[in-house]
Amino acid sequence: MVNKKRLIKLTQQLIKIDSQNPPGDEYRIARFVKKYLDNLKLKTRVYEFKKRRSNVVAVLAGKNKKCSLLITPHLDTVPAGNNWRFGPFKASLYKGKIYGLGATDCKGNLACGLEAINSLVEDEMVLDYNLTFAATSDEESGSGLGLIPLLEKGILNPDAAVVLDSDDFAIIVTQKGLIHLKVKIQGLRAHGAYPWRGINAIDIAVDILKELKENKFHFAKNKYLKPPTLNVGTIRGGDKVNIVADWCEFELDLRFLPGMSEKVILRDLRKVIQRHVRKFRIEIEGIQKPYRIDKGHHLVRHLAKAIRKFSRAPRIKGSEGATTITFFQKKNIPAIATGFGSQGCAHIADEYVNIDNLYKGALILEEFLKTYAF
Repeated sequence: MVNKKRLIKLTQQLIKIDSQNPPGDEYRIARFVKKYLDNLKLKTRVYEFKKRRSNVVAVLAGKNKKCSLLITPHLDTVPAGNNWRFGPFKASLYKGKIYGLGATDCKGNLACGLEAINSLVEDEMVLDYNLTFAATSDEESGSGLGLIPLLEKGILNPDAAVVLDSDDFAIIVTQKGLIHLKVKIQGLRAHGAYPWRGINAIDIAVDILKELKENKFHFAKNKYLKPPTLNVGTIRGGDKVNIVADWCEFELDLRFLPGMSEKVILRDLRKVIQRHVRKFRIEIEGIQKPYRIDKGHHLVRHLAKAIRKFSRAPRIKGSEGATTITFFQKKNIPAIATGFGSQGCAHIADEYVNIDNLYKGALILEEFLKTYAF
């Protein structure tokens, strides 16, 4: 049986362990999680693809060893930043909420996963399948030291996956893809009093960005997602006020819908830039493909049924941001995301999670695991 007091204490313990990324160090929290799972007699192992960037993988053996379900939260948080009324690592209790860095994203979800497994073990419940639990590192910086290598190296190879990284009992069935890139423009340096003698790279960048902002994406509408977006994240250029800038670089964040091609987006971007300048370079910093799964998939149906059992209305929705569900499609593994954090609280000062959400989330997760069938 899910124990509410134990769940609250566990969430507080996890929040008090600093796992900010950057700088990136999940060693201490991974060791805590491993010890917790070891005490439940699960087969547990820590994997590191860089020193102290730890991932915990555990298996709860079931009746049918040929089928496996993965549930996976992450261990890291964003940096705490400033302006906290409640300390980011104090895990303060106040008016039915637990305050602290990662309370919603994602240590509350991590605690729900651990408590659900604890309850299954206490009740001597043997599932119809092998349950794999993976608490991963580096999610806040792209998962290059976490879920991605765990999948690529075949350490994780489930038949289906549920990512515990959402809020308010949402079931994420689709999400946008993303492209992060840097554009470097070369101009011609000259004295600032004689700008006609040079080529101002900053002026060129402004013209390019204006055209990109006015450009219309071609896409099919998605009922769960807003249209594609382009955000200029950074821009830098020039060396001094009285010099014609011979360099400028800017970074773009592009979010695009399922059905759109990153190759076409990059081709069109290059055409726009070429209309304004000959000497430039595009550096791709990261690409994640968009993702979608049918809302009638049995993963969705089983989770929705578990949510309804505890008098919550399941919310089928899409994610404008990038969760790790996209990484499973390369391996043809069906995946959804869900979670029990408090909406709008991720990455803010005085981040919190509602205790009622946590408790009901752990109950829902346990019910889902008990009743899930391939």
